Amino acid sequence: MHKSNRKSLLQRMLDWTENVGNALPHPATLFALFAFAALLLSGLGSLLNWEAIHPATGETVAIVNLLSHDGIHRILLEMVENFTGFAPLGIVLVAMLGIGIAEQSGLIHAVIRLLVLNAPGKILTFVIVFAGILSNIASDVGYVLLIPLAGVIFLAVGRHPVAGMAAAFAGVSGGFSANLALGTVDPLLAGLSTEAAQILDPAYDVNPTANYYFMVASTFLIAFTGTFISERIIEPRLGTYKGLARSEDQSFDKLNRSEKKGLQAAMIALIFIIGITMIGIIPAKGFFRGADGGLLTSPLIKGVVAMLFITAGTMGLVYGIVTGKFKNDSDVINGMGASMKTLSLYLVLVFFAAQFVAYFKWSNLGIILAVKGANILMASDIGLIPLMILFILLSASINMLMGSASAKWAILAPIFIPMFMIMGYSPEISQVVYRIGDSVTNVISPMMSFFALIIAFIQKYEPKAGIGTIIATMVPYSVAFLIVWILLLVVWLLFDIPLGPNAGIHYLLPG
Repeated sequence: MHKSNRKSLLQRMLDWTENVGNALPHPATLFALFAFAALLLSGLGSLLNWEAIHPATGETVAIVNLLSHDGIHRILLEMVENFTGFAPLGIVLVAMLGIGIAEQSGLIHAVIRLLVLNAPGKILTFVIVFAGILSNIASDVGYVLLIPLAGVIFLAVGRHPVAGMAAAFAGVSGGFSANLALGTVDPLLAGLSTEAAQILDPAYDVNPTANYYFMVASTFLIAFTGTFISERIIEPRLGTYKGLARSEDQSFDKLNRSEKKGLQAAMIALIFIIGITMIGIIPAKGFFRGADGGLLTSPLIKGVVAMLFITAGTMGLVYGIVTGKFKNDSDVINGMGASMKTLSLYLVLVFFAAQFVAYFKWSNLGIILAVKGANILMASDIGLIPLMILFILLSASINMLMGSASAKWAILAPIFIPMFMIMGYSPEISQVVYRIGDSVTNVISPMMSFFALIIAFIQKYEPKAGIGTIIATMVPYSVAFLIVWILLLVVWLLFDIPLGPNAGIHYLLPG
């Protein structure tokens, strides 16, 4: 019987999304147009007197006209600062310097060969998605290291490299709020939630562990869902990779004697770094602990990119010396320089993306749009589950306009936490619902800080890829994560399961 080659409706919709998205101008041009549009909207909003009441301060937030005398001066005076101060830029550059040493020494390639030879192929996708979720413990390392590494691993085993990067991206960004351990985002959001809760109840405190049980369950749910979407939808759509990129070494024979010695030396270096780290954090007054004696405020968490640079650089240096790859200091410096060359397109994209994000912030467009949307949801009078689902959808939509999780929560928490407390629902449930919405659209939001970097990574294998390619590839993850996370939340609400230690769903007003 003749097998039909007709594409499914889903595949045709994704192809249409990709074609429409890629018909748009070059991503750098698009960010430039976004920046120009923000300027025009600021002028139009000024004429129409757009404004909103800031929920945290109660003050009126008016649109700022960036086409005014002061606005034009600010644009010219702060253009360079917007670029150099763009948060992901320094993170990527510093991390890539260390990774460059490890890559040029041959260490990363040796580790990849070891993975290819030893990792069970059937669970490779799951391991990558799961690792992406766990990488959020270490801030933004997943974006910088795991996503491009996943592409190389998939290419090495004969699978489409973009499928590997998509799986890693889904875990790192789509599963941003899930994890098995607390990360930097937990105390950050908990602090904002506490301030919002104390508007109504001055004695209320939201602990950083407030959502821990829910997030642990979410970790496995998102990992399995991401694996399913990767293998059943993304890879079949991408098909066989026919691009020009090839693995650096098509031979995946066992490591030779020199490489084994190099890996052993690199592992000794890693153990040494871990030992120093343990000495710094185990004692109550260890030199790696934060000013308050805690671990979440330690330089290991806040300075994780610096630790990545030191660790990757040291291991790469040791490996290169033992294997003979690095014969002098020039070889090491050239390796660092080579890693910088791969970021040329990213630097161009970042310049325009940084201007757009700055204009959107300066004009107050983001705050006004977020508050207006929140007010619409407040006006609805529906039950708990429908209300929480609407809140998820609102958070997911706002995530398309504002990239910072803490900035959005600083706006939304003073509205929704007191409102839900009056209705009998705890600040912890408000926070967890926000985190779901904030995560699911990360992978399709151009406002996500690392979106430009993802485009640059994928263009290594698909030079014609653009914003449409990213969105079409990642939309299935976004939709699937939204559905399964809502279902998990409904189960949690129906069975009244605690969200974390001493963090229930319901709340009673004092007195």
